[in-house]
Amino acid sequence: MAGQTCIAKGAEAEIFVSSFLGRDSIVKIRSPKRYRAAELDDELRLSRTKNEARLMKESRKAGVRTPVVYDIDLKECSITMEKINGIKVKEKLDADPGSAGDICREIGRTIANLHNSEICHGDLTTSNMIIADDGRICLIDLSMGRTKAELEDIGVDVHLLERAFTSAHPDLTDAFSLLIESYLSAKNDPEAVLRKIDEIKNRGRYT
Repeated sequence: MAGQTCIAKGAEAEIFVSSFLGRDSIVKIRSPKRYRAAELDDELRLSRTKNEARLMKESRKAGVRTPVVYDIDLKECSITMEKINGIKVKEKLDADPGSAGDICREIGRTIANLHNSEICHGDLTTSNMIIADDGRICLIDLSMGRTKAELEDIGVDVHLLERAFTSAHPDLTDAFSLLIESYLSAKNDPEAVLRKIDEIKNRGRYT
């Protein structure tokens, strides 16, 4: 696209670096998928675009760092958003595992804040978190999340984060324990969350 540089292509969308009213920006475009029926594809791309923009806004209201949404094009199923200066958590942990403790504590506080506001992310991985230049954790790619999240949604969020983290960073299990410790210390009704996570894990063992 004119004036835009593609920096990533995924199964769900393409990511471009661009400019919006003189500000550096990121444009996320959900292009049509030929392997899906056209009507279903249009519905999925539109709903996920709307959902992601809404969740970024609601998360920021809750005090959780996400990119500011500058513009939404529902016809193109694209979101133009703030370009966050920083590094993805996965890249930072791979390059500097010694920083894992402090980073994981900050992740735990961030996710607890999100969940205390009844918002779940839906795809919590260290590739969907950026350490911004100001040191805060910024969450990205919220298209699979939801508001008015119930205990089940929150438990699944944490369980999937554990699976994703231990898969991507198998040598940092101690740091993940610090993440959970930080999360529970900041989470409303942590015992209920722990019980729900155990219940979800047990389902996987016996099904």
